[in-house]
Amino acid sequence: MVTIYAYRGGMPTLDLPRCRLSYDVTGSGPPVVQLHGLLSDRDANTAGGLDLASGLTGHRTVRYDARGHGRSSAEPAPGDWAWPRLAEDLLHLLDAVAPGEPVHGIGPSMGAATLLHAALARPGRFRSLTLCVPSTAWDSRRAQARTYRGSAELVERRGLEAYLRAGRAATRPPAVADRPPHPPRVDPRLLPAVLRGAAATDLPPLEELTRIGVPTLLLAWAGDDAHPLSTAEALREALPGAALYVAGSPGELAEWPRRCADFVREVERRAGAAS
Repeated sequence: MVTIYAYRGGMPTLDLPRCRLSYDVTGSGPPVVQLHGLLSDRDANTAGGLDLASGLTGHRTVRYDARGHGRSSAEPAPGDWAWPRLAEDLLHLLDAVAPGEPVHGIGPSMGAATLLHAALARPGRFRSLTLCVPSTAWDSRRAQARTYRGSAELVERRGLEAYLRAGRAATRPPAVADRPPHPPRVDPRLLPAVLRGAAATDLPPLEELTRIGVPTLLLAWAGDDAHPLSTAEALREALPGAALYVAGSPGELAEWPRRCADFVREVERRAGAAS
């Protein structure tokens, strides 16, 4: 298969099987990695109010685009967007930029799912997790999978513009009602494979997730069938000590970077007191 390269814009990159990850590192101090959601990227995080690491100072922040998103390249292999595979990408990146250091992980939707799979695969790699707008999972995943497969077929049959029109017609959650939707940050030639990969993946069973023993913050919003509160509530029950905050308005969403920064600083303070 032919690799499809996204623009990289001079950012550092990491070569992995069938992809090249684009990333950046800013600041100094304990490492933090920030992910993004499906069909998004670093830039869209910032524009959509989900640059949750923006309130952190005194930390080394790693931001990257998942394979096939933004500035990162990929090949059209649907299995490469299964969440366990994306977790492997994340762990390879952390081994390259923060070898041997426990990392604070922050990510919305697909990024949150990637973090959960990575934390199960490599216990001890993360110092904390901030899971933002967790997506459909378990029982609710089946309906969302049908939607993704239908969207992939729509792109193939009628083109990108038909897919974009359908997206513009969808109701937006109240927390992001003041923000225009962004177009997919994925090459249209890759889009059907990315959507089919998302349709074929899920979170691990809840009984497995109880093994994740790091402090966890959950940030969710109301009124979004693709990111139902039921997933966030189930994760709060499964992850010991997890706190959950729900945004119902743009003003409450604007508090998320502060909440995230306060949470990470508190985890660091406790780690320092225990050492």
